[in-house]
Amino acid sequence: MKGYWHIVAFTAICAILFIHYHHFLFIIVFLIWIGILYYLKRLRKLHVIVSLTFLVFFLLHYPQTSTLPSEEETSVTPNPIYGEIISPIDKTDKKVEFILKESITGERIVVIYFPNEKEQFSTHFLKYGATCIVNGKKEIPNEGRNPGEFDYRDFLKKQGIDVQITLSSMNHIHCDGFKFLDKLYSVRSKLLANIQNELTPFSASWLNSLVLGDDSSLDDESVQLFRKWGLSHIIAISGTHVSILLTFMYFVLIKLSIITKEKAQWFVIFFMPIYAILAGGEPSIWRASIMAIIFILFLKTKGKYSVTDVLAIVFILLIVWDPLLIYHVGFQFSFLVTFSILLSGRWLSIDKNPFMQALKISFVAQMIILPLQFNYFSFFQPLSIILNVIIIPYFSLFVIPFMYILLPLTLLPFPIVKFLDQAFTFIHQFVLQFIFWFDKIADTPWVIGTFSISITCLYFILFLIMMMEVEWNESIKGFKIGILITLLLFLLVAKPYLSPEGRVTMLDIGQGDAYIIELPYRKGVIMIDAGATFSFSDGTVSENIYKRIIKPYLYLQGIQKVDALILTHEDLDHVGSAPFIVEEMDVDRIYVHAYYEIEEEQWKDKKIVKVKGSDVLNIKGHPFHVLGPLKNANDPNENSVVLFTEIGGLTWLFTGDMGIETEKNLIKNYPNLKADVLKVGHHGSNTSTGAEFLDQINPKVALISVGKNNRYGHPSDEIIQRIKDNETIIFRTDEHGAVQYHFKGNSGTFSTTLPYYNSE
Repeated sequence: MKGYWHIVAFTAICAILFIHYHHFLFIIVFLIWIGILYYLKRLRKLHVIVSLTFLVFFLLHYPQTSTLPSEEETSVTPNPIYGEIISPIDKTDKKVEFILKESITGERIVVIYFPNEKEQFSTHFLKYGATCIVNGKKEIPNEGRNPGEFDYRDFLKKQGIDVQITLSSMNHIHCDGFKFLDKLYSVRSKLLANIQNELTPFSASWLNSLVLGDDSSLDDESVQLFRKWGLSHIIAISGTHVSILLTFMYFVLIKLSIITKEKAQWFVIFFMPIYAILAGGEPSIWRASIMAIIFILFLKTKGKYSVTDVLAIVFILLIVWDPLLIYHVGFQFSFLVTFSILLSGRWLSIDKNPFMQALKISFVAQMIILPLQFNYFSFFQPLSIILNVIIIPYFSLFVIPFMYILLPLTLLPFPIVKFLDQAFTFIHQFVLQFIFWFDKIADTPWVIGTFSISITCLYFILFLIMMMEVEWNESIKGFKIGILITLLLFLLVAKPYLSPEGRVTMLDIGQGDAYIIELPYRKGVIMIDAGATFSFSDGTVSENIYKRIIKPYLYLQGIQKVDALILTHEDLDHVGSAPFIVEEMDVDRIYVHAYYEIEEEQWKDKKIVKVKGSDVLNIKGHPFHVLGPLKNANDPNENSVVLFTEIGGLTWLFTGDMGIETEKNLIKNYPNLKADVLKVGHHGSNTSTGAEFLDQINPKVALISVGKNNRYGHPSDEIIQRIKDNETIIFRTDEHGAVQYHFKGNSGTFSTTLPYYNSE
């Protein structure tokens, strides 16, 4: 199979895609491809037989998606639970976490403990390989309740984990023993602690991240910035880091005549797996380490395998060892980027200019991961190609080598360590300031949303054909394929503006309101309220809801501009996320009621429009009738902006937190008011949705934004029963997650993020 191992790797990918998407097209395409290669005599019978054998193997070997245990199954779990710790212990100031493999069933369980503030507790008995007795109840992890939101349940499921145990006290777990690997994890922990003690927090955070794979102490702002500009691979140990380490070891061991070349090779073979564990054991570090070991073994045995063969062999070995690695983002990015660079080797070597080579490498690396970038983050920074050309050499030539030199020095009593620490801090902070400056002047992201699997496959096929044409010096053909790729991306950008479908979304932000209306053909995007969580002690607003729910949803839909942000009243559960939206998004206008006191400094440059009852808002050609407030009630809830509009063949009434008395005044002023869809006021509280009001409005559908297990007891049983007695369909975020109304013209359907069921 020499020279053909990439065929086997592709076989594995087709089998995995078939199992994941349950679509025979992947197998059919693979068989046709193999058949064509055999017909063209590009493959021999042996290659076809081996490929088909591996296809059957991967179809049988790769695990099916597991079925989550029911609530009843987890509630009757025997207590205590016996098992073995099979992961390193992840301990921070905020939590302790590890994976336990249950002795009886072999089930993997995430065990988590959240310590109280300033609590002193010991975890010395938590060791890799320890056998434990856990007193706790299995729980099904939280799932994503909104489109675009991070799904923790799915994240664990792709690691073969379906349940978790949250300890209420460390006294509820008792462990004994350990395995050899714990010694290495212990060494890693001691190295991390020593670095924190010997260096300033700034230098220590970068050393721990770049050499030992622990980025937990890097400041969130820098991590987000690197992720935003496609630089996150730098702070995740990968092939670049391993190459630099091997070069450093070669110089120290051989050039300084410490040991012979033969012994140095054996040293590397035994050292690289140890370093992979010390560096955190991420797939990217294992990929690079195993490739280095295989190359050395081939060199010693005089085997002649191409780099592509070695990459394919490592890929196969890793997914055979752990099939679920294929879901790991770092695994996907690492192999795709490495493969694309190998595929472009001849084209990259044409230019002798280092800058042009770096530019080409950056282009190839960024373009090959483009579909994954959109699928995981919903956006792409086109100018990241330029920034990578500047920043990657800086890290490769200075930062990473410097970190590998600095680490052993921290173990010795050298005064020069402090000088090196200060020098690095000065230089690196300057570079980080440059990246932040670049971010301010060049932040022009493409926000498209996700690629479908068909578009992803088409993109990869076109990109691979383009690079092959370029490799074969067929620049004109490669350019034509590049035009097709550009057209494909243009169509994805233009898709919302060509689609006749619109949608209304009630986001599940917990105890608060956030509604997003997307008009057909992307004529306009209107938000009604944008709540947030906040501290009851001092009223401090958290950006968590915006970062975790609102922004991911907007990016998922390819939305960068909000044409109208309508804030019904001042309560933070309705307006708390508005400052974050205004700061990061292009918000055309903000609408508030006539008695709203503007205090937010962030809105000073925005056009704010105050409205009152009887006004009509014409937002991108779509009318919204303002029915209230009719007068100043000197109460935020009673001053809520009340909106009436028609969307997708249905009439909608948004009431904010309007109370019963104001409802009575509303129907008195509008005696013929009816609505197909009612946004139930005040999260279903018994202070709203009076019987008289409900009888007149007579809605077919009621929407309730309410937090699961909230402290207020919303929605009121009385109100729920009143709505049911009206034979109205109820959608509530605490039970159904986000709720959407998809429509074309005058017809549409409601859908829920979580399975719909009637709470009755």
